[in-house]
Amino acid sequence: MLKRIVVGMSGATGQILGIRALEVLRDIDDIETHLVITRASEFTISQETEYDVDYVKSLADYVYDINDIGARIASGSFKTDGMIVIPCSIKTASAISNSYNDNLLIRAADVTIKEKRRLVLVVRESPFHVGHLEIMAKLGKMGAIVIPPIVAFYNKPKWVDDIVNHIVGRALDFFDIPHSLYKPWMGYDSGRDHC
Repeated sequence: MLKRIVVGMSGATGQILGIRALEVLRDIDDIETHLVITRASEFTISQETEYDVDYVKSLADYVYDINDIGARIASGSFKTDGMIVIPCSIKTASAISNSYNDNLLIRAADVTIKEKRRLVLVVRESPFHVGHLEIMAKLGKMGAIVIPPIVAFYNKPKWVDDIVNHIVGRALDFFDIPHSLYKPWMGYDSGRDHC
């Protein structure tokens, strides 16, 4: 059964997270991706990765201009399985939390919330001040899932790719998308079976 996922990339550092998510989604049958990238994201891609924007866009099934507020992903009548914003800047998180729909990414996220669909926001900032925390708390109350890209160490990451894969994998878990990006935590191995 076809799954439609809207992918938003805003201008925060961590563009490799969005790129990896698109690469993984591209290689899974029956997933259709709808991508919208902010201008800041395009700039940051060029600054912190070896990829160009055309490559990133080529990973998606459909790509929309950030200012195309008439795009189908701007309407709740266009059925999707949800949206992931990866990475999500504090500016974008703030706009979503206040329904400040001044571009297609924010409007698509707003539609996702109002239609009671899954919205996952990989919010990138550090450290968080109280204003950031209040924005994320508000988003959580609105039904969004907020996943700051925090490193998990139980998989003993050795490379940046290990960290990227874990963060992307955890975000995709919320859409029940199968992957082998990381090994799930299975509890401490004490050498004995426990009931």
